[in-house]
Amino acid sequence: MSVVVGYQSTTEGSTALSAAREAARAKGSRLVVVVSERADRVDETRARARDEDLARVTAELASEGVDHEVRVLEGAGDVADDLVRVAEETSASLVVIGLRRRSPTGKLVLGANAQRVLLDAPCPVLAVKPTPATA
Repeated sequence: MSVVVGYQSTTEGSTALSAAREAARAKGSRLVVVVSERADRVDETRARARDEDLARVTAELASEGVDHEVRVLEGAGDVADDLVRVAEETSASLVVIGLRRRSPTGKLVLGANAQRVLLDAPCPVLAVKPTPATA
């Protein structure tokens, strides 16, 4: 069993990672950090920044004794499909995603990726948002 988290180097991503870290500890599960990116949007500069951020995340998790792995998925960049697939592959007991603030019009519907993860994941999904102080 694992806890899968969709991660980006954003406030929402950090909030999701924190919640997933705590859930993995509480469940005694492996934490699987998933970074999903469209291959056509990843240039050398962006890849280097991402890799530096993930090295920091990996070091933090290791220093805290969290059993973890990081999966960088570069391809079509379908975040929802990637998270659902990793959740299935790792027999996840929980998927954690971060939500961002939306415009007044956008509040009428949940983000497409978040909605698809909620509907298609093989396990419960925890959707978290940053506190106003960190957003």
